[in-house]
Amino acid sequence: MLHPSLIENVLTAALATGGDFAEVFMEDRTTSSLGMIGGIVEHALGGRDYGVGIRIFNGVFAVYAYTNDCTADNLIKVAASAAQAIRGQTKDIVIDLRRASIADHHPVLIPPNEVGKGRKIEWMRRAHASSMAYSPAITQTSIALNNWVQDICIANSEGLLVEDRRTYTRMSFSSIAEAGGVKQGGYVAPGAHAGLELIESMDIDWYAREASRIATTMVGAGYAPSGKLPVIIDNAFGGVLFHEACGHGLEATAVAKKASVFADKLGEQVASPLVTAIDDGTIPNAWGSLNIDDEGAPTQRNVLIENGVLKGYLIDKLGSRKMGMPSTGSGRGNLINLHRPPA
Repeated sequence: MLHPSLIENVLTAALATGGDFAEVFMEDRTTSSLGMIGGIVEHALGGRDYGVGIRIFNGVFAVYAYTNDCTADNLIKVAASAAQAIRGQTKDIVIDLRRASIADHHPVLIPPNEVGKGRKIEWMRRAHASSMAYSPAITQTSIALNNWVQDICIANSEGLLVEDRRTYTRMSFSSIAEAGGVKQGGYVAPGAHAGLELIESMDIDWYAREASRIATTMVGAGYAPSGKLPVIIDNAFGGVLFHEACGHGLEATAVAKKASVFADKLGEQVASPLVTAIDDGTIPNAWGSLNIDDEGAPTQRNVLIENGVLKGYLIDKLGSRKMGMPSTGSGRGNLINLHRPPA
């Protein structure tokens, strides 16, 4: 995506004021989104996000800059400007980029651009019809089909040079049920790190009916009683609850600053012995899996809590420096989501 010699020049400029590590992250992402409301196509959008981010470390101090002007002169200018925030002792660092090969654990059988909008709209109309046919209480449906392809190139002053392509597909089904002046919604949105083979093999009618089933169940349901009650957490959404309640607290961005309840508690009992929590970025074609993280490190299976005992954290490269612990392949950062906490 960028010529290695240009990357070496950019990294050299980034280290000119005494930084001890520099990184280039390039992203070229194309998106496609189709939306249907009430069986009528409401939007058909496409777009492209393109640019380069440059990071510089000096110990645990970090500087980040980005641009979508990827000419050689501008990239070197941006790197040199970012480097002005570093006030260190200039080091003799030799940059020798070595292209790394990575195994692709997320094969794509049908790239999104190989299927026309007409075929995609047929899938969506089929979903609308199945949702509406579920019950007379269903008054509205909303169907969406989203794809994106993200090409990335990561290089750093340690010699890493790696490229990857990530393809994502998601179809969402939403139904509204109405009864006695009350409206309730149902929603399901299966997705994968995969191409349109996900939709070709999907039971579209089942998902459409499931959204309507949830809506009609909710519209006829009473109010939940108050009090202390046992709770059964759905297998899928339970992961979201854990992510929000505990996952962020296990990230190096919080732990390194002692801003997490999990800080300094490795080996301690932090949950019920029934609780084991694992962050696994290696599951083939899973929505949250990657071949490499956004720092070029292979993703891995990280045991965070085992039988209630805290076993590990989610650590990126900067967090590794701050905590004195190895990276866990959890670095996240792109030009669309400009911050860089662990995944």
